[in-house]
Amino acid sequence: MKAAIVSKQGSPVAPNIKVICDWAPPVSSAAPCSPGHVVIRTEASALNQLDLWVGRGVPGMDLTYPRISGSDGVGIVEALGPGVDSSWLNKRVILNAAVSVPESAKPGVESSPDIRMIGEHDHGTNAERFMAPISNLLDIGSADPVEAAAFGLVHLTAWRMLVSRARIRHGQSVLITGIGGGVALAALNIARHFCCTIIVTSRSKEKLERAKSLGAHHCVLDTGADWSREVRSLTGKRGVDICVDSIGTPVHLACIKSLARGGTFVTCGTTAGNDPPTDLARVFWNQLSILGSTMGDMHEFREVVSLFTAGNMKPVIDQVFPADRAAEAFARLESAQQFGKIVIRW
Repeated sequence: MKAAIVSKQGSPVAPNIKVICDWAPPVSSAAPCSPGHVVIRTEASALNQLDLWVGRGVPGMDLTYPRISGSDGVGIVEALGPGVDSSWLNKRVILNAAVSVPESAKPGVESSPDIRMIGEHDHGTNAERFMAPISNLLDIGSADPVEAAAFGLVHLTAWRMLVSRARIRHGQSVLITGIGGGVALAALNIARHFCCTIIVTSRSKEKLERAKSLGAHHCVLDTGADWSREVRSLTGKRGVDICVDSIGTPVHLACIKSLARGGTFVTCGTTAGNDPPTDLARVFWNQLSILGSTMGDMHEFREVVSLFTAGNMKPVIDQVFPADRAAEAFARLESAQQFGKIVIRW
């Protein structure tokens, strides 16, 4: 089958992406569909920062190459494993790539992961077909597959960050760093859904203008200097209730200084470094909460996908590439010039 493979580990990633037509399909006479799993004929997949980590090599993981990345996928169920109800056949489904690992399957205790990521630990969605457990799929009916692929993982991530972890409430103030990335734009969607006052940052004036057209109330140009005073000025010196960040080191201290008393900083990643200076005196004196967040479970996935299928929330799409141009899609993501999700149509 056709697949966009990461042919070898390295940086930049894009030159190592090869589209081939002879990758072994997930199911064959020699390797039948696993119990509780289905095979999906891919209509669209979408890229995330995780695809770049897989290409560069994930710290602490011994990945083998070539491999298929991709943790966002939408398609039609075309084969069923034992134990899967026949009603799933020919349905359009969306994937939650975070597969729960049973306690009995964990080799250790504290260091063992709670999830296995399709597209990281296992081959992913950047191919004509992929296999997934039925428990990690939702029926999305006639929804547009390109939009659905762009929606899935980033909105699940942002939903857990804001709803499950930070416990967002209607009318709060929310600061979102690095607007333009998939998770940041998903957080903008969700904060707008909760009628929050939204402040966004970016190093690009163009991205700030586009964010304003999508509902951001205030835009802060990140010049590399501390912008926390500007954020506090925009909130009458009070600060924001919640800060959503996935950048890390360059902006962390400004985020902490931008929080109101009792405010919450929530992070799902560190694309620009994980060892920032901080201000512990401010943390304890202002009773701040610092929270980590990763992916989301199927309950959270159902909640946020229901907003998409009901037409109440849509993703921002930067570009859609045909499968044969997958390397260009990776290059676009690697450039950090995108505004929204990058989708591959299969």
